[in-house]
This record gives sequence, structure tokens and C-alpha cells, in this order.
Amino acid sequence: MPPTSADDSPLDPVREFRLLFDRVAEGAPFDPTEMALATVDAAGRPSVRIVLLKGTDERGFLFFTNYESRKGHELAASPQAALVWRWPWTNLQVRAEGEVERLTAAESDAYFTSRPRGHQVGAWASAQSRRIGSYAALEAQVAAAEERFAGREVPRPPHWGGFVLRPRVVEFWSGRENRLHERRVLRLRDGAWTVELLSP
Repeated sequence: MPPTSADDSPLDPVREFRLLFDRVAEGAPFDPTEMALATVDAAGRPSVRIVLLKGTDERGFLFFTNYESRKGHELAASPQAALVWRWPWTNLQVRAEGEVERLTAAESDAYFTSRPRGHQVGAWASAQSRRIGSYAALEAQVAAAEERFAGREVPRPPHWGGFVLRPRVVEFWSGRENRLHERRVLRLRDGAWTVELLSP
């Protein structure tokens, strides 16, 4: 069952998520940071892909990507998104919906510096989501980037950085027998979180 806030403390879905995540991450057989990110383009056409959760704070859920990728363009056009975490070895799931905004340059710089050098070089070499002629062409771009930054630190590309999804809805889902699953939903209304149960 998902954790719940104490009776004498205000509801905080991000805190509850952290408590749940710490529990499912212990000994997890797969990467528990994997999450589905759903976005829409300017015409309302949806797309979804797996990205990695890179942190949580009082604002919400943090992730990083190429701003010029498909998801980057879609978030620029419509800064609303949804996330889903599904941990099948626990029969638990969490959904979050909300507004998305870019992290500060300093925050993106700090995370980029922590990445393996190969990932840093790849961020320069790959024009994410754009067509390439061959994988050999991509390897050539990587080689060129490696040569460009040989012997020095790799700076963060201006087209790469972080986002935070500020949740307005977070649903904690717990599987039960006979498909009578528990769905506990926290919603932000007038600056305060409320909680309700939904029928499965």
C-alpha cells in the first residue's frame, strides 16, 4: 500500500513518492527511475517515451533531455505533461500530471557535470530525434565531438538541460485481488492538496 501522510502533517505527494520510491528501489531487479513521459504537440497529438527520473524536490519531479528533441519542442509548445512509474515486482504504480518548466542553467550545469564523459560528448554529437543517414554518420559526429573537447572538460550544450514537472495530480495505485485495485489520488486545489479514493 502507498504511504500516507501523518494525520497531523499536511499532504505532500512528492514526499510520499520519495518514501515509496526508497522502498521499491531497495533490491529492485530493474531501474526504478524509469518513467513514461507523455507530452502533446501544438495540435494536441500525444507522444510518450521512457526517460529517467533524476531527482525530486519541493517543486516536483526532475528529468533532463535535449531541448531540441521532439519532447523538448512539445514541452515548449505545450508545457503540460504526465508521468507514470510502474514497478511490476511490487504491483505498485504512480501517475503524476502537471505543468513543466525548465530548470535553471546552474541546475542543468550541475547535473551535466556529474554525467559520464561519454554521455557528455554524446549530448553534443547527437541531434536527438532528427534523421541521420547511418549509424556510421553518428559515430563520426561522436568522434568529432571527442576531438573538439580532447584534453578538457566538456561543457553543457546550450540545447541540453533539465525540466521539472510540478504536479497538480498524483495517483498512487496498488494492485489487489480480483482487480479491486486501490487508487489514492492527491489533487492540488486552491494551493492545498486534497485526497480521494477512486473506484478501480
